Amino acid sequence: MTDRIQKIVAELPDLADVTGVWAVADDRLAQGDADFVADLGIALAEAYGEDTGEMWQYKSVYGHLLRLLATTAGRQNVIQALRLVSPVRSGGTKLDRYTASLLAAGHPADDLAVAFTGKAAEELRACLVHELVLRDIVVTETPGIAEWATSPHWRDHPLGWLPLTLSDVEDHPSMPSYSAGGGSHPMPYGPGESRDTAIVASTGGPTARETTTEAAATAMAMAVANWVEESNGHIEARVFDFAEPLDARSVPSALPALGLECLNGTGSKTALSVSACAPTRVWQLLYSAASTGGAYSSGAQGAYGRLAAWQSLAGLSCTPDGASFREVEARVEECSWHVFDADTHWFHRVAWDIGVAGVAPDHRRLAVLAATDTD
Repeated sequence: MTDRIQKIVAELPDLADVTGVWAVADDRLAQGDADFVADLGIALAEAYGEDTGEMWQYKSVYGHLLRLLATTAGRQNVIQALRLVSPVRSGGTKLDRYTASLLAAGHPADDLAVAFTGKAAEELRACLVHELVLRDIVVTETPGIAEWATSPHWRDHPLGWLPLTLSDVEDHPSMPSYSAGGGSHPMPYGPGESRDTAIVASTGGPTARETTTEAAATAMAMAVANWVEESNGHIEARVFDFAEPLDARSVPSALPALGLECLNGTGSKTALSVSACAPTRVWQLLYSAASTGGAYSSGAQGAYGRLAAWQSLAGLSCTPDGASFREVEARVEECSWHVFDADTHWFHRVAWDIGVAGVAPDHRRLAVLAATDTD
């Protein structure tokens, strides 16, 4: 450890402003000294990483060092970013997911092949494969990555259920962008997002019998679970069976007749807006909710966000448990889909609001997922 690094480590807890430390790292990397940046991060992690508590200085500096290496072009920076995170296991899976997202956004696939040799964590590799898939990289044809991605040894991993190419339903997902200073991502949901093509529904729709089970509700809510577990959100996930077939034109009148908490109060004064949509639209909503998180949750990042979105779609399409990805995909494409929006007290109407309804292929089952969060 150099004297400069020792001094930074010793003084860090007393700093009221860490931008000076950021600047030191920026300057050293600009001079081509990626090793210094990684060495500093490793030294900080050894000193403060296991029990940071409320030590914001460590969190801020370590995050900046990781983003700096992961978003600056050059294979050597990839190598040093991987070295930086390899001894830091207190961050666990979350750190692996975040690092994979950063690297996939900041470097070409050829440079990322180094992650599949040496001591990189298997979890980071699994996440990195699907972060690249989400960016439409053909990992099965990328030297250095293809052999690992297609090997059978990780097929029992949760992410092994997903295909190594994007499906038609996924189309081209919106991905986050990063810099050393932070990141940003699109938000395809929120109050009023469906009103441009909305049907204003009236009450008095067809009657139904609720058939929600705990397992079904859990499956449908997978994509938005982090809104509740790590933030201030709440969720309503319910399933209803109809005695008579339910066509697309009946959904706007069926929804307010179901006794949904999220739609309590809709009627003559509070309109319910419902729009038919393609399954791609629903997947995008669920993927963004899962990958980027809610008001105070950081989300699961791309790889696990992709998995959670499909788990929710499997639940909303009432696909039997244990189905393969292709079976879920086929079922999703056979369903008819709607998004809805209502100015009720249940929805916080800040920035994080989702209303999705899926009608099964036999038109006798309707699954509903609503979620909202606030800061």
